[in-house]
Amino acid sequence: MPGSDSIRSPLLRLFQRHRIADLEQLFAALSTHSRMTVFRRLSLVGYLSSYSHAGRYYTLRDIPDFDAAGLWQHAGVLFSRDGTLKKTVLRLAENSEAGLFQRELQLQLGLRVHNTLADLVAHKRLGREPVAGEYLYVSTKRARAAAQVAHRAELANPLMSASQDEALTPALVIAVLLEIIHGTVMRLDATEVAARLIARGMSVSVAQVQAVMRHHGVEKKTATSRSRRSRH
Repeated sequence: MPGSDSIRSPLLRLFQRHRIADLEQLFAALSTHSRMTVFRRLSLVGYLSSYSHAGRYYTLRDIPDFDAAGLWQHAGVLFSRDGTLKKTVLRLAENSEAGLFQRELQLQLGLRVHNTLADLVAHKRLGREPVAGEYLYVSTKRARAAAQVAHRAELANPLMSASQDEALTPALVIAVLLEIIHGTVMRLDATEVAARLIARGMSVSVAQVQAVMRHHGVEKKTATSRSRRSRH
């Protein structure tokens, strides 16, 4: 029967000894040169392909001791709980509270991710925003992306408390109010306003935007608060 111990045992013995294996080792362990047979038997026990080395190595799903980022390395070969590099990059960028730069992803994953990022962006599965002269990779969900960009700005440029008048320059106040007046989204909150200004090169925190909104009585803006004539 397909799930019998006689089929599982050779694979289990191989992975108990080596923890990871390539096709040649699998062919030898299973006494076959059929890729279809190998992957059919791997599927019975559950397996993962490496996201490094062009996916050339395999391990059983219950072997890796994944770290907090869902990554595991053995003998220089890299694995992810997501299976593929593309799925891993997508998860890490979307889940990051402050988005991720390409260099940060490469450092964390241990290999180049330029082509993977370009493909994800081209297929609209991942967003990117210009921040500090490089692209920050973020969620495609607008509100989530805005929060990520704003959080990144606060991490990179810790500013004085926005409750202090000197932190709110006239230019900053004007920029915030103009963004609120001319915003095109259905609802603008402080996080989105900060993100839009940051994307245009301004150094501003969410706290500063909130202070301007409170002072001028425009803490939030909804579609019903704007005249339809103001839309172009």
